[in-house]
Amino acid sequence: MGHTITLLGIAGSLRRASYNRAALQAAQQLVPEDAALESFELDGIPGFNQDDEAHPPAKVAELKARVRAADAILLVTPEYNYSIPGVLKNAIDWASRPYGDNAWNGKPVAVMGASPGMLGTARAQYHLRQVFVFLNMYPVNQPEVMIAHAAERFDTTGNLLDEHAKDLIRQLLRNLVAWTRLLQQGQRERA
Repeated sequence: MGHTITLLGIAGSLRRASYNRAALQAAQQLVPEDAALESFELDGIPGFNQDDEAHPPAKVAELKARVRAADAILLVTPEYNYSIPGVLKNAIDWASRPYGDNAWNGKPVAVMGASPGMLGTARAQYHLRQVFVFLNMYPVNQPEVMIAHAAERFDTTGNLLDEHAKDLIRQLLRNLVAWTRLLQQGQRERA
């Protein structure tokens, strides 16, 4: 089996009662035995300002350090206006700058999301996949975890009730761990 894979989960919503925060909490309960899923809160991440990238705020420096320390990333995103939320994009931009100091570089990544709508964050997830190309991240392609009609899938305290969604999250996390191990093995063989 090997060492424990460290996953860093980031929910792209600041709202305390967010379905995406709740989905990340569900993922923490569903993570495979050979992995640990930590989380990072985006509260306090300022809007990206290139003038400050050489000396980023402390919260940004912490984000970059946590991304670098993780074996793989799990992004849990809402969908705002057919795309990813500004706070998530700011975090991605900060951790990729300055040019040549991209903390996301080479990281395996999985994405999932929850929405009250019927598409379950499909468009936001596809926009993230476009961003992964420039960031040089290696996404898990399947299963796609798009939790639609989220108000019916979570209880009032944020517990995920939908067994099908739980199964998809379990499989996504298993695939992310397996993909991470495969990429790490390839890196060792090339070294």
